[in-house]
Amino acid sequence: MRVMFTVSSQATHYSAMVPLGWALQAAGHEVRVLCTPDQTAAVGRTGLLPVPVLDGMKVITRLRLQAHREAVEGKRPYPWPPPHPLTGEPLRDLADFDAAGFQDDIAPVLAERAARGFDAAVAFARAWRPDLVLHDPGSLEGLLAARVTGVPAALCLWGPVGTREPEHMRIVPTDHSGSFPRHGQGEFDLDMIERVLDPCPPPLAPPTTAERVRFGYVPFNGTAPVPAWALEPPAPGRPRVCVTWSTALTSTAGPGSYLLPAILRAVDGLGCDVIVLATAADAAALGPVPGGVRVAENAPLRAVLPGASAVIHHGGSGSAMTALWAGVPQLTTTFASEQAATGSRIAAAGAGRHLPGHEAGPHAVREALHDLLTDTAYRDAAAGLREEMLAQPTPAQCVGTLEHIAALGVVPGACQAGTGGAPPPGTVLSSRSHSG
Repeated sequence: MRVMFTVSSQATHYSAMVPLGWALQAAGHEVRVLCTPDQTAAVGRTGLLPVPVLDGMKVITRLRLQAHREAVEGKRPYPWPPPHPLTGEPLRDLADFDAAGFQDDIAPVLAERAARGFDAAVAFARAWRPDLVLHDPGSLEGLLAARVTGVPAALCLWGPVGTREPEHMRIVPTDHSGSFPRHGQGEFDLDMIERVLDPCPPPLAPPTTAERVRFGYVPFNGTAPVPAWALEPPAPGRPRVCVTWSTALTSTAGPGSYLLPAILRAVDGLGCDVIVLATAADAAALGPVPGGVRVAENAPLRAVLPGASAVIHHGGSGSAMTALWAGVPQLTTTFASEQAATGSRIAAAGAGRHLPGHEAGPHAVREALHDLLTDTAYRDAAAGLREEMLAQPTPAQCVGTLEHIAALGVVPGACQAGTGGAPPPGTVLSSRSHSG
């Protein structure tokens, strides 16, 4: 079987797909990952084969545009303007970004580039003839290629936010390039997404109207080396707290989102061993750190989280899902609508606390962390969600389900799942619903 992946320009957006790629390759199937040229090295480091043919607006630009639009519409609660959508520099005033000029002069250029990427995906699918297409929420190229060539497709969710959310926190972009109608598919609509792969435990099932195929999340947090000291068990009587930060938060939410210094002030004096995972730039900006704090640049969270008593992070899906996998209570301090939804949904499930970023001062963080460390209900809830996550089919067990989906086929241009036959043992499918 040949499986074509298409992924966005943000490596963290396709991390949840990587173990599926491993499982498919280990089962003897061929996998190709269509990506933007700047993702070639990142995809290659996962052990999957990149095909760098996609183009268009960068994810980080789309996220900044979304933040600016939220601010204009009064939906952004933070007390500072978002960064300039194109440069990333702090804005003094929302009007300093010429939104109308962007739509007139720059958006058409980005749409033309995106169209070339869509065309390349369709051309590759026609030439390589995959049996199945998997794509992340930020990459519609795979969906279009599947519809044009009559191949089954599935969108691979990355966490508790789904395909049916309020517009201001939408994770699936629209087709500004007009490629769907240009290839005879009509205007893009979310109903074209007929199937999703969902790695969440059932209580955190993301909202979707698509057929849901469940699988158990396996973390992939990169391939950086892990310091030996980070693998040592926590010292007796000193709970371990992991603090992990975004690879791109400051550039999308502004310098006011850099909470690491405030978080470390909050944990100082609580008698904890603290491990900070951050980019080299964020780690360097910390300067001297309090006693009991050690920094591991870019180390994979999955390697250091087992044995921790709590984790503090920005609400990114990779951090949140890895904490769920490890059964560790989490404190999320968030600066974007998607991240806030992730944090609030985990808190509602009893496995953590959520603080909007502008309210996450040292006192609030310290109080929330104290609750996580002393109230066993959080750890019990986190352990329960971990058990539910582990009860789902592993990526390796999901391969049979994907083979079955590929064998069903679709009507060209209709993206309708077939109805014949029964899925193999271990398949977890659900009927269409908004809540799962």
